[in-house]
Amino acid sequence: MTKRLKKQAKPVVFLGLVIGCALIVSGVLGLSGHLNNQEAIKSKKKNQVSETKTNSSSQNKSDQKMPKMTLEQKVGQLFMTGMPANNYDQATFDAIEKYQVGSIILTGRSNLSIPEMKDITDKLQGLAPANRRLLISCDQEGGNVQVLQGAGFSEMPNGLTQGSWAPEKLQEEAKNWGSELSAAGINFDLAPVADQVLSADFAPQNAPIGYWSRQYAYDKANIVSHADAFSKGMKSAGVLTTAKHFPGLGAVTVNTDINAGVRDSQTNPKSESVQIFKELISSGVPSIMTATAIYDQIDPELPGAFSPKMVDGLLRNQLGFDGLVITDDLSNAVQVQAWSPGQRAVLALSAGNDIVLANEPTQIPEMISEVLQKAKSDQGFAEKINQASSRVMKVKEQMKLVE
Repeated sequence: MTKRLKKQAKPVVFLGLVIGCALIVSGVLGLSGHLNNQEAIKSKKKNQVSETKTNSSSQNKSDQKMPKMTLEQKVGQLFMTGMPANNYDQATFDAIEKYQVGSIILTGRSNLSIPEMKDITDKLQGLAPANRRLLISCDQEGGNVQVLQGAGFSEMPNGLTQGSWAPEKLQEEAKNWGSELSAAGINFDLAPVADQVLSADFAPQNAPIGYWSRQYAYDKANIVSHADAFSKGMKSAGVLTTAKHFPGLGAVTVNTDINAGVRDSQTNPKSESVQIFKELISSGVPSIMTATAIYDQIDPELPGAFSPKMVDGLLRNQLGFDGLVITDDLSNAVQVQAWSPGQRAVLALSAGNDIVLANEPTQIPEMISEVLQKAKSDQGFAEKINQASSRVMKVKEQMKLVE
C-alpha cells in the first residue's frame, strides 16, 4: 500500500511542477502583456502629443507664410483703387508703389482682348511685391454692367435672364466667364448681385438695381440659389466674388452713385433681403459688399458702410460673417461727399469693413494718411486695422497671392 502510494506520488509531483511552471509562465506573460499595454498607452499618448505638436507646427507654418508687415503695409492692403480698364494711369501706379495699395478695380468699359488685358494686369502685378500681390477686380455681372467686352470675353446676359436659368446652368456659365477673367489676370469679380427688388412693378423705380435688370429674381429662394451658383462657378475658375449690396438696395428709388440723401425706410434686421445674405453666408460666400444708403431701421444716422451698427453689429455679430467685407465706392459716390475722403476711410474701417473701395486713385494719399494717423493714436482702431489686414491676407494666401 505504501509502495503503491509512493509510486503514484511521482505523477502528482510532476503534475504539480507542470502546473507551477504554467502559472509562472502565465504570470510572466501577463506581466509582459501588462507592460506591453502600458507601453501602448504611453505610445498612444506620445503620438497624440506628437500629433498636437504637428498640428500646431502646421498652423505655425501657415502663419509663417504670412509676411510680416509694417503698419503702412497693413493699411495699404485695406484699399482698392481704380484704373481705366482700357488704359494705364500714373495715379494708380503711385497708389501701388508709394502707398502699397493691395487691390485694384478696373473701371469704365474696355474692348481690349483677353491677351491685351493680361498685359495690363501683368504690369500692375509687377508693381506689387511678390509676397503681397494684388487683388485685381472689375464689375463683370452681365447686361449693362460688364466692364470687359473685348475679344475672348463672352457677352453676359443681365441678371433676370441669368435668374431664369437653372442654377446648374448658371454655375457652369459662371465657370466659363470666370475662366475668361482668370486668363486676363482678373482674380476678383465684384458680383453677384444679391439685392431683392421689391416687385416687378417696382423694378423700373428702383434706380440702382431693378431699372437695369441686375437682380436675379424677386423671391428669396431664387436669389439665393442663383447668387450661390454664380459664386461657386467663379470659384471653380479661381476667381473671388462678393455678394452685394448688403443689406440690400432693392427698396430705394435713387442711386447712391449720383444722388445724396438716399434712404431706405423699409429694410430692417429681420427683412427678407437681409436673410438672403444670411443664407449666402451659410453657403460659404467669401466676401460681402456694403451699401452706402442710409437704413432708417438699422442706423438712421450714417450711411450703411459707415455704420458700426450695420457692419460690426448686424453683419458680423448677428449674422456671424467673418469673411472679407468691402465697401461700395467711397470716392466718387455723391451719397458720401458730405465727408472728406479721409473721414470716409476712417469711418468705413471703424465700422468693420476690411477693404475701402475708392475708384479715384488721387484720393488715396489723403485716405491712407488719415487712417495711419488714427491708427497711431487710437489702440482700438489699430486693432481694427490688424484684424482687417489679417482677413485680406488670409484671402490672398488662399488665392496663392502670397509667397
